[in-house]
Amino acid sequence: MSPFNSLLSEIKRCQVCSPFLALGAKPILQIHPKAKILLAGQAPGKQAHLSGRPFNDPSGERLRSWLGVEHKEFYDATQIAILPMGLCYPGKGRSGDLPPRPECAVTWHERILTALPKIELILVIGKYAQSYYLNKPSASVSQLAQSWLKNPSQIISLPHPSPRNNSWLKRNNSWLKRNTWFEKEMVPMIQMQVKNYLNPTNS
Repeated sequence: MSPFNSLLSEIKRCQVCSPFLALGAKPILQIHPKAKILLAGQAPGKQAHLSGRPFNDPSGERLRSWLGVEHKEFYDATQIAILPMGLCYPGKGRSGDLPPRPECAVTWHERILTALPKIELILVIGKYAQSYYLNKPSASVSQLAQSWLKNPSQIISLPHPSPRNNSWLKRNNSWLKRNTWFEKEMVPMIQMQVKNYLNPTNS
């Protein structure tokens, strides 16, 4: 077994957070040494836990539309790696899913990122990923996204694509409705960046 496959097998057997998880431990991620794009999210939702696939829900549909990628490209691990801050579904809280378990980042993230040597573009989703990759825990998603618009870099901050944010729900407190510049100005730039790094030949 290769070192990478050995690492992946070890991750899949992880039970570190099991005592704190209502549905038990089931690490969900998508990684491959050839991947050039990394999606760094919060934690799998319940549907992802049940299906074993990250972003296998309406939030995934919205995210794929933002990135301008098809279902097949999105789930091609040789092109796009998906690494949440918490690898397992954390359970339900009073106002949505609970935060990702902190043990994951300490236990796995450095080892996993070392095993992804070709990553060139990182898209961070949610405050926990933004704090880890950008080291700006107090900055809002609006501030981070607007900062990227002014000075594009290889780390892009995104709002969470959950149904609570989707503009088609017509909720007055929707982040997307209050920040129309994101889909008008930033999404086309993100799609261009993603297209530049996608590798159809897997070379």
